[in-house]
Amino acid sequence: MSRFEMSAAQKQDPDFAPPLRIAIPLGIQHVLAMFVGNVTPAIIVAGAAGFGYGSEDLTDLIYLIQMSMLFAGITTLFQTIGAGPVGARLPIVQGTSFAFLPIMVPIVAGTGIEGMAAVVTGALFGGLFHALLAPFIGRLRFAMPPLVTGLVVALIGLSLVKVGVQYAAGGVPVKGTADYGAWQGWALAGSVLITTLGFKFYGKGLLSTASILLGLLVGYIAAVPFGLIDVSSVSSAGWFVLPDPFRFGFELSAPAIIGFCFMGVVSAIETVGDVCGITESGAGREATDRELTGATLADGLGSFLSALFGSLPNTSFSQNVGLIALTGIMSRHIVTCGAVFLIICGLVPKFGALITTIPIQVLGGGVIIMFGMVISAALAILAKVDWNQRNMLIFAVSLSLGFGLQLEPDALQQLPEMPRVLLASGLLPATCLAIVLNLMVPHAEHPQSAE
Repeated sequence: MSRFEMSAAQKQDPDFAPPLRIAIPLGIQHVLAMFVGNVTPAIIVAGAAGFGYGSEDLTDLIYLIQMSMLFAGITTLFQTIGAGPVGARLPIVQGTSFAFLPIMVPIVAGTGIEGMAAVVTGALFGGLFHALLAPFIGRLRFAMPPLVTGLVVALIGLSLVKVGVQYAAGGVPVKGTADYGAWQGWALAGSVLITTLGFKFYGKGLLSTASILLGLLVGYIAAVPFGLIDVSSVSSAGWFVLPDPFRFGFELSAPAIIGFCFMGVVSAIETVGDVCGITESGAGREATDRELTGATLADGLGSFLSALFGSLPNTSFSQNVGLIALTGIMSRHIVTCGAVFLIICGLVPKFGALITTIPIQVLGGGVIIMFGMVISAALAILAKVDWNQRNMLIFAVSLSLGFGLQLEPDALQQLPEMPRVLLASGLLPATCLAIVLNLMVPHAEHPQSAE
């Protein structure tokens, strides 16, 4: 049986199990759609801390990449297979979340490997808090309409777009040197951009789905003549690794814990939206309360488990929701095959080492697209907003404050450490302000015609 022979009822049935010869390639297609986005947060956090690209020892970066793949696969199994109340039992793909980057980067900036202890501990508590939200998540949605969620996603994207440009120019380690902004770096990043757009718009099926991955592959090959490929880390990496509990230590940090708990609410709302998108586009129905609760539980417990072994928080990946809408196939068993593939990759350090051989300029081309797409997603959410004067003012004030603090964090230097760290991301104060204003500011009454 090929996928084209599936009946309409089979395509809409999450419990339908197609033959492995069909399920495995479709599952790998899901992995290709999220692979680059899944490992990128680990690379960015390691770079901000100081043990990423340009470091003499890449062991910790490789481990972080490995765990990103491993726990993306494990948490995806939470969603597709489930256990008791945990998991939606839907084709939900989990991956390392971009949403937490504005919280993590300021915490680890320039701290070296020691700064990771506060991050993973914050993620540990944030994951538990996220899971505790599961029974109440449906009741919280009223506080985060498209006006607020669109603002949050926009600020996440705006806080990250400069990373792609920095990578294309050679990365932070060479910033301020004569090598920063060299034409070779921009040429490599440009090759990734052009190739990705070409495959996305002119390719079909798998070629279109894996366009960013193919763009990175072309950029990787183009980097060979420039002598930017160093595979020594691959040869020295092992063939098998097990997760290491508390790999980066344990450190209670109030700003980190509060930040992760707050972003857990945002991540939970995002997961609810993804679950609704899957059931509506794939099965033509609304998500059930059990599916929403189970998905949120899996989201939170997956982040908790990831942090326990030194990895970063997980969330559902929206690009895979789009892939389900494109293929029209709802089978959770297909995504299970993809999750198993991710787990295998996560247990083999040579995969992680191979990723670290991608030149940072090449990675920059892919990151420019990914973070630009985050902002595009925000615009799609904001398109649902009724842009009257009330909503425009709420959005304007919240965006100005949040983005302004991102651009000028030194404006908070007189504050104590905890509020300074929490406010410097811009994301927390802007989101809180938008939620409060949206709940308190009355809607304008439509004038009634004179009688």
